[in-house]
Amino acid sequence: MIILVALMAMMAVGGVAFAFAGGDERTQKRVSAVGKSKTAGRAASKAQAEAQKRKSVATLLKDVEKNQAAMRARNRPTLRRRLEQAGFNDASPRNFWIISGSLGLVAALICLLAGQSMLVIALAAFVAGLGLPRWFLNFLFARRKKRFTKEFAGAIDVIVRSVRSGLPTNEALRIVARETPDPVGSEFTRLVDGLKVGVTLEQGLKKMHENMPTAEVGFFGIVMTIQAKSGGNLSEALSNLAFVLRDRKRLEGKIKAMSSEAKASAMIIGSLPPGVTCIVWLTTPAYINLLFTEKAGNLLLAGCLLWMSTGIFVMRKMINFKH
Repeated sequence: MIILVALMAMMAVGGVAFAFAGGDERTQKRVSAVGKSKTAGRAASKAQAEAQKRKSVATLLKDVEKNQAAMRARNRPTLRRRLEQAGFNDASPRNFWIISGSLGLVAALICLLAGQSMLVIALAAFVAGLGLPRWFLNFLFARRKKRFTKEFAGAIDVIVRSVRSGLPTNEALRIVARETPDPVGSEFTRLVDGLKVGVTLEQGLKKMHENMPTAEVGFFGIVMTIQAKSGGNLSEALSNLAFVLRDRKRLEGKIKAMSSEAKASAMIIGSLPPGVTCIVWLTTPAYINLLFTEKAGNLLLAGCLLWMSTGIFVMRKMINFKH
């Protein structure tokens, strides 16, 4: 009897111990599951916060771009500013006007020696003297701005790494000016040179934005100015800006690829009438000279030019996709 009671007591103690052991294991599993869910929740919240920050940066960047477009429409840049934007830092407006006048004179002399009428001579002088130099200046500025925008995100990454490694902001700007190729390097070199002679960071960034009027430079100036005045996490703000710039560039490439066929078709359609006119004028000039010598031909020519200009404008609006 005593042995039976002892066995029953031992079994009871073992069952209680097993229950406590199993309970501890289940409790540990529950605690581990709760910990993992909290960690996953914190990671999701952090990722959502980062996405929200980048979205706000993209929205602010778009607002800055709209404001800058409105300011450019109100304040036309001077000729000296346009020369600097195109990369001619040492050129003067006087030299530009001398070159423009020389081109117009050469075009007028060529038309005069070819026996053209005074209207054609005046038109050629106007196009070569005023239209061609300004078109070439705008072409150089657009190419320079495109190269600047392409390399600007990499320059911001250099600043972010420099700041995170403990370097001051001015030293990070000097590294960008020294290591980054033109035109980003030249613009940052001008900024660093201005800081050396006593120009404030805000004034230097404003001058940089005047030379390179893009939304990216404007927002970069806003971030740097706010950090210089009130402090904050500069590396995080610039890192988000670099991410947004790369995302915009990637989206712009997709839009360009999708619209390339429509643009090629528009260029072919728009170039057909002038091309056919030139071919007919070269093969049978007497047939097409009626458009220039007769009054009815002049009216037809004016109407054709009007409709062609309207069609080109409409097609340009249709294929000018904005991201």
